Amino acid sequence: MSNRRYDPKIHHRRSIRLKGYDYSLPGTYFATIVVQDRVCLFGHCEKNRMRLNEVGRMVAEEWEDLPRRFSDLELGPFVVMPNHIHGLIDLVGNVGAPFVCVGARADHDPASGGEVSTLTRRATTRVAPTLGSVVGAFKSLTTVQYIRGVRTRGWIPFRGRLWQRNYFEEIVWDDEALERIDDYILENPENWPNDPENPMTAGRRHGGTGRGAPCVGARTGHDQVSGS
Repeated sequence: MSNRRYDPKIHHRRSIRLKGYDYSLPGTYFATIVVQDRVCLFGHCEKNRMRLNEVGRMVAEEWEDLPRRFSDLELGPFVVMPNHIHGLIDLVGNVGAPFVCVGARADHDPASGGEVSTLTRRATTRVAPTLGSVVGAFKSLTTVQYIRGVRTRGWIPFRGRLWQRNYFEEIVWDDEALERIDDYILENPENWPNDPENPMTAGRRHGGTGRGAPCVGARTGHDQVSGS
């Protein structure tokens, strides 16, 4: 692995969605989804490795399960970090082809203190998925699982919502960009001390003590960086 640290060409904190671009078109997309308030719920980085706790393992399992829910989708490398997930998503099917998805409706849950999508686990026939529909389904599925964990396993309640409303993406245009992003994903745990989503980093960047949103959750888990 290289010693590359924070790369502003990849790890920017703004949407770069192209106006008028059809995000249901077949192609490869790099997505980043961040926990609300950047609270570290999924584990911790130790010795340049990501150690997932129970919540982090749930998030990884739901991500890995996306191709079963969207038949025109394949996953590339991904990594669950303490408070976000990076992953490569390939939309490979023909536009307009049927696929299996999960319907959802907005609801309110007092256990979480916020909004949750109540899933109706049924197959529906629609046009090919967009990147936004895939990310939306992932957020809904993990939110429902997290609220179940709050009720039954003592997981820490979140404030308002589990995930930030938005997400960040980049269209992968060529093999050079794909290789660069592959490396970035695989090296993300070792770069955690300088990660803009790290609450300690954010605190220092704004002239504080580094005491940003807390990194909470059990300090136990398994190594996690998934290849393609």
